[in-house]
Amino acid sequence: MPAVETLGMSVASSRLLRQGVLHAVLALNARRPVHRNRVLTIPSFFASWLVTEAAPEWLALWAARSGCELVRNRGRLGAADAVGLGLTAAAGASLVGQMLDAARADEELRAALSGEVPSGYLDDRPSAVRRGAFLPWMNGRTRRRKTRGVVYSDVGTHRLKLDVYEPLDPPVPGQLRPAIIQIHGGAWILGSKDEQGVPLLNHLAANGWVGFNVEYRLSPRAKFPTHLIDCKAALAWVREHAADYGVDPDFICVTGGSAGGHLTALMALTENDPVFQPGFEDADTSVQAAVPFYGVYDLLDREQDQLDTFLRFLEQVVMGSHPEADPEGWASYSPIDRIHGDAPPMMLLHGDRDVLVPVAGARRFAAALRRESSNPVVYAELHGAQHAFEVFPSIRTVRTIEYVERFLSWVHRRHLAEREPEGREEPDTPLPVVDTTGSERAPLATSRRK
Repeated sequence: MPAVETLGMSVASSRLLRQGVLHAVLALNARRPVHRNRVLTIPSFFASWLVTEAAPEWLALWAARSGCELVRNRGRLGAADAVGLGLTAAAGASLVGQMLDAARADEELRAALSGEVPSGYLDDRPSAVRRGAFLPWMNGRTRRRKTRGVVYSDVGTHRLKLDVYEPLDPPVPGQLRPAIIQIHGGAWILGSKDEQGVPLLNHLAANGWVGFNVEYRLSPRAKFPTHLIDCKAALAWVREHAADYGVDPDFICVTGGSAGGHLTALMALTENDPVFQPGFEDADTSVQAAVPFYGVYDLLDREQDQLDTFLRFLEQVVMGSHPEADPEGWASYSPIDRIHGDAPPMMLLHGDRDVLVPVAGARRFAAALRRESSNPVVYAELHGAQHAFEVFPSIRTVRTIEYVERFLSWVHRRHLAEREPEGREEPDTPLPVVDTTGSERAPLATSRRK
């Protein structure tokens, strides 16, 4: 009996065991996050996201804590301590596996782009701040200039603003630079222009692009289609003020994640639709390429990928109507219902471990878009990636933004080549594009402005 009591006290007092159990739970959750559970999915997502994308930092922290406990115990280990160290070692090995999965984004993104972009162009991609994968505060901000809080629209009591990301060097006279608009996520109810897309905008600005990180009115105060109207107003403002930033008004792209990915896809598929442009119906709201990250593409959730509360949330908070009472409105706000043959070039990215917006919806949207669009559709599914995987620099993020830059810059290069006077040679011979069914498709196209 005393031996049992001693063992119980040892287990209860072992910090190494408690740490090992916690580390093992976190590592297991990162591998198998909880899906479709009303209570656990959100906390499971946050823990999985942080451990997955910050695996090197967690690994270093766990090793340091274990080392401190060993020093504190002067090297003496009880049975409980040994079990705790074993659990921490197993959890650390799992994190190393996460890091290897993240590094394979190089292969996954290259494979996704190889049918659309010449291999030599991919080889020449500018390097992101690779040290940011281990030191997240190194996100490339020293490589660009940033102007905060530029007002692009006054709507009642709302002053909608955007941040401008520019190259360090001003444009030379006559130079027109490509531009990109970033739309933040947050389930249409939260988030801001300060939180998403920053590593990508920094990298693009360092390579000659001008980025605009925009805000828009949020639900529940704002209902469909206010979010999209605000984003289109930002696009119209950028085009109107293009000369102020040395931007080519004929080449503006759009990107965003989650709810921002939903709005990005809609921006690409609803160009110049007067329904979404009240008061600026004549403004050109075409985009020349779109890059949605982990977007929501079917608001009606026809295949029931989401929790059963998803439609109720949309109905009460975002849409302000029931889908049966307003079927046209819901369809008009679902990207999968807006697909058409003239959709601009699009690159879709999604993680296969996404528990907030399951990857199956992205697969269906990409397949439907490929069937209809006459322009290239790139779909990159990243193994081991969680929702919001590129919010801060990580092993996966720095590789992802390099390949997104290559896709966008190649579309821009083709745009410039097709705009050259007849008789001038193009910088590269365009390659035929082959989709997954083996049918030949057209080379990258330029703007389809109305």
